[in-house]
Amino acid sequence: MNYASYIAWIPLLPLAGFAVLGLFGRRYLKESSGWIGTALLLVTTVLSLYTAWQYFIVDGRTGGAYVPVTALRHTWLVFSDRLSIDMGILLDPISVMMLVVVSVVSLMVHVFSLGYMKGEERFATYYAFLGLFTFSMLGLVLSSNLFQIYIFWELVGVSSFLLIGYYFDKPSAVAASKKAFIVTRFADLGFLAGILILGFYGESLDFQTLIANLTAKQSAQHLAVVTASFAGITALTWGVTLVFIGGAGKSALFPLHIWLPDAMEGPTPVSALIHAATMVVAGVFLVARMFPLFAMSQPALDLVTLVGAVSAVLAAVIACTQTDIKRVLAYSTMSQIGFMMLALGLTGARGAYELGYTASLFHLFTHAFFKSLLFLGAGTIIHFVHSNELKDMGGLRKGLPVTHITFLVACLAIAGIWPLAGFFSKEEILLTAWQSNRLLYGVALLTSGLTAFYMFRLYFSIFWAKEASVHHSHGEGPLSMKLPLLVLALLTIGAGFLPFGSYVSLDGRPLHAHMDLAFAAAPLALALGGILLALWLYKTENDKPKQLATSLGTLYHTACRKFYIDEIYLFVTKKILFQLVGRPAAWVDKHVVDGLMNGIAYGTAAVSGVIKGLQSGKIQQYTLYFFGGVLVLAVVFLYWWQA
Repeated sequence: MNYASYIAWIPLLPLAGFAVLGLFGRRYLKESSGWIGTALLLVTTVLSLYTAWQYFIVDGRTGGAYVPVTALRHTWLVFSDRLSIDMGILLDPISVMMLVVVSVVSLMVHVFSLGYMKGEERFATYYAFLGLFTFSMLGLVLSSNLFQIYIFWELVGVSSFLLIGYYFDKPSAVAASKKAFIVTRFADLGFLAGILILGFYGESLDFQTLIANLTAKQSAQHLAVVTASFAGITALTWGVTLVFIGGAGKSALFPLHIWLPDAMEGPTPVSALIHAATMVVAGVFLVARMFPLFAMSQPALDLVTLVGAVSAVLAAVIACTQTDIKRVLAYSTMSQIGFMMLALGLTGARGAYELGYTASLFHLFTHAFFKSLLFLGAGTIIHFVHSNELKDMGGLRKGLPVTHITFLVACLAIAGIWPLAGFFSKEEILLTAWQSNRLLYGVALLTSGLTAFYMFRLYFSIFWAKEASVHHSHGEGPLSMKLPLLVLALLTIGAGFLPFGSYVSLDGRPLHAHMDLAFAAAPLALALGGILLALWLYKTENDKPKQLATSLGTLYHTACRKFYIDEIYLFVTKKILFQLVGRPAAWVDKHVVDGLMNGIAYGTAAVSGVIKGLQSGKIQQYTLYFFGGVLVLAVVFLYWWQA
């Protein structure tokens, strides 16, 4: 298949939407901006699905495996015979899978926003920013080398900053956008350092060439990267660990997760696009893209495992205590991404080599649909009650029938209830943990039960708990808001039956994970237990949740305050960095650096004042200086001659 004939249009169409709507939208296109942006995304999605069909079905496997295809390549900067920066498009199983996820979810968000954002003054600007973000994500997943992916990585950060801060007249939104931008910039510095280390030792930035050079056991590049060390850690471990730090920042993993809950200040459809299905899974995609290098460093894999496990259980506990619907979903996202990282980190241990890799990406795939469905459903709910707080909700099942059913489907899926998509992908992650580390399996199982509890706490608090006291005339919103919910609900129901291991596995060969009903019994029982506990506590309005919170005491309040991690960051930045580093640095800058420069300026002015008489403009004075100089030279010459 000649992918080059059309593949570039997939990222370029959203970019064209950004350019056209950004330049002309507010003045000339106005209300039609949404339809233009959505039409361009529809074409992009059709091309993405066509690419997936061609790659997986029509072209199929070669030699039993899916072969990576470099559809486009253009040499941009040449540094040496062996090192250059190319701009290209790489198609392989994970990039094609991500292509489908990004384009489908982005299309659903575009359609949903037609109704949700209608009437906004900056309606065209909103769709322009959506186009820029979609272009950046598509460019990221299609990148053929490390430097190219870093360019799009930063573009994703910029576009998410613009979308989070869309309501720029709200101080909280401005603060949230700055917080997300700054935290992810620190992480991206690590990513850049990792790129430089791996590129230096691998003598290439191209993914395929870099991995081939560093994984070939007898190659000079491999020997160099595993023997060179700093502080007792090999260059390979340093490189992949720094790359992982970049991914952890973008994926909001502990301890770089503090920006994610605040980012809910952006429009709710933005949360569905950025913080559920696309940007926050970029870290998982990055580790999967470079996994052959991670697999060579057990310390790096252990770090990925530890961060994934801590993020999963910590976020799940915090989600049980939050009262803002979007913040509950934000911590849920962090927890589920922790699940994905846990599976990647466990890959390679005790026979779970391929299963963990595939399970992680399978959960990424299914999670994209049911989590974006949850966020869009939350958008409909917020649009209906004009509040994010659970205390302002309850009894909404009659007023929001479509949202009620689709939200319930998504809750069942993320809880891991058969036969919805989340059951299959989560079971594979649990199976990976069972085969690799029983202690981590227990952590993952506990997190799975907590997930079912906090999601149905959310569900019962919104749709049951009490009878709605306010009736709204606008109802559930227009068809443009209902249609994406129905489409995503269908994908949530059916995606789990996709033979994902036949398409995406570590070496491109089919992987068939056989589900054991006996193994599934424990996760299902724990999930049902979590649902029943939420039913008992939140089905009707009562004092049991308050009594439970009181009985838990310090533990509940600590979790409710998010384990004071934000306060720790504020203490470190304000009391340590600002007071002990920033304030002395500012004093040195003002009194030493500026003082030195000012002293030079004052000295120059003083000397100038003394000698400025030499430039009086009087010819007689200049003549006197001239003859005086001649006389001095004559005396010097005579002295030299006599000597």
